[in-house]
Amino acid sequence: MELANIEKLLEKYLNAETSIAEETALKTYFLSDNVAPHLEEYQALFGYFSTSKNERFTKTIQLNSKKKNWKWLSVAASVILLVSVYSGYENIQQRKADKVYAETIGAFQMLSTNLNKGNVAITQLQRFGNTTNKIFKQPK
Repeated sequence: MELANIEKLLEKYLNAETSIAEETALKTYFLSDNVAPHLEEYQALFGYFSTSKNERFTKTIQLNSKKKNWKWLSVAASVILLVSVYSGYENIQQRKADKVYAETIGAFQMLSTNLNKGNVAITQLQRFGNTTNKIFKQPK
């Protein structure tokens, strides 16, 4: 190939404007033995591309498979469930105790009201008895 054409193709290559056919032409030129002395620095670049294409990585890759320890998560969930059930049971027992207490207070209030009515009736009976004793003059 003519040297001016190679320099133009190299300039296009460095600006990333070449086609595949032009890159192939550059590759064959730089892999040949008759490269212009001022372009020999690019010979290593194209030589590297041709040799690296054939390289293969043959070692096995060990992937660290970190398994999550779900056992501790299930234990923690079980403990949380037990605590919530226990506290829920305590809340239910407290509500039942409050309800029984309120019913007892209501019953005592009803009993107190009825006893007060009885006291008023007894007071009226005592007045009646005193009045009757005065009228019939019976000694106490």
